[in-house]
Amino acid sequence: MASATILLCDDEELIRWSLREYLGGKGYRILEAEDGEAGLERIAAHGPDLVLLDLRMPKKDGLTVLRELRAAGNDVPVVMLTAYGALESAIEATRLGADAYMTKPFDLEDVAETVARTLDEYRMRHEVRSIDGVERETGRYHTMLGESAPMRRVFDRLRRLESIDAPTVMISGESGTGKDLVARAIHARGPRSSRPFMEVDCTAIPDGLFESTLFGHEKGAFTDARTQHRGLFESAGAGVVFLDEIGEIGMPMQAKLLRALENRKFKRVGGTQDIPLDAAIIVATNRDLRREVDEGRFREDLYYRLAVVPIQVPPLRERGEDIGILCENFVRHFNGLFGRAIEGLSEEAMELLRTYAWPGNVRELRNAIERIVILHEGQVIRAAELPREVVHGARASFATDCPFLLPDEGVDLEAVERGLMEQALERTEGNQSAAARLLGLTRYAFRYRAEKHGLR
Repeated sequence: MASATILLCDDEELIRWSLREYLGGKGYRILEAEDGEAGLERIAAHGPDLVLLDLRMPKKDGLTVLRELRAAGNDVPVVMLTAYGALESAIEATRLGADAYMTKPFDLEDVAETVARTLDEYRMRHEVRSIDGVERETGRYHTMLGESAPMRRVFDRLRRLESIDAPTVMISGESGTGKDLVARAIHARGPRSSRPFMEVDCTAIPDGLFESTLFGHEKGAFTDARTQHRGLFESAGAGVVFLDEIGEIGMPMQAKLLRALENRKFKRVGGTQDIPLDAAIIVATNRDLRREVDEGRFREDLYYRLAVVPIQVPPLRERGEDIGILCENFVRHFNGLFGRAIEGLSEEAMELLRTYAWPGNVRELRNAIERIVILHEGQVIRAAELPREVVHGARASFATDCPFLLPDEGVDLEAVERGLMEQALERTEGNQSAAARLLGLTRYAFRYRAEKHGLR
């Protein structure tokens, strides 16, 4: 959202200062409030586009502010800031309508990413359009973009899930492919969209606290259990719980999770009463869980329980056709954010972007475009402005020893390229993948050149 206004509602001046400097440098307009009452006054007076809301503040705490906002029908996006270990309060904030939460101390880059994502999701929820028809024409599904065959397959599966209340979904894919966007799309478009969406990063929770985080605990269940605590499964009710990087949990917790999913009930730690598991469970992993099963690091029975509806998110190197639409979207987004007027990328720059392998996937591409938009002064992004690792990586991928001798009179390189492509297609009887291998190209680089030369 271009030049969005953000309200920083926190009683710690140092935190407000650091957020003001960092987010202000990203192009956001910043308002500040030092307590909950002042925060509500600023919201009423200025109507910010997003609120960063501290949990513990004088006069009115963050939960009270959030509760009053939602009771008044104000749906401004709220990102709750909580102290480390205050998971129960974060869960309560999500139940009351917070869009996301972050624990202190936080990384400023993570805050900026969460703010941008939350604003994008809010905008998408409030766009007035014919969702199915327009999305199919524009290569979009919810907040995701893609025109390539692999992404169309993902979108088609997500559309089928819109009318199905699947109890478990497993999303697989490399880091940076957007597995969290897929999970949020399933929730937003599914039958549980009006219910809470609760996300937990399995890598951020110590093994000893995982059971309490999911199932909750009774008072006195262990040394620090001074009060009863409701876990994610209970607090989510009939909503959705998203367990990111499920492959990181240990074997003992895998067994307990399996039991809860099979029986659709669980007990708090230290408790005796069965609590029904009403929530749908979405898990994501960047690991090959089938291989983890074969090597004894993941339970086979849990794997099959989770993989009822599997969704494989393709890496960016397998969806080269989407580079153009993604770059166009990122340039437009960061133009608005930083007050730029970049029109696009040169043909040479786009060719390098399509050829690069993108080990960091869409996240790496987004960061690269953001960096370029911030530093670039012209209207067109040229190859020289691309990150060095992209240029070197792309050129290395097609740099081979040339087996042909250049004639003295020279050649028409375009005609040579077209001729070699025609020969490759003839030899492989029109199989583009096989023809691409003969020429040392990726299938998407081959398809780009075929379109350029008008080949079928």
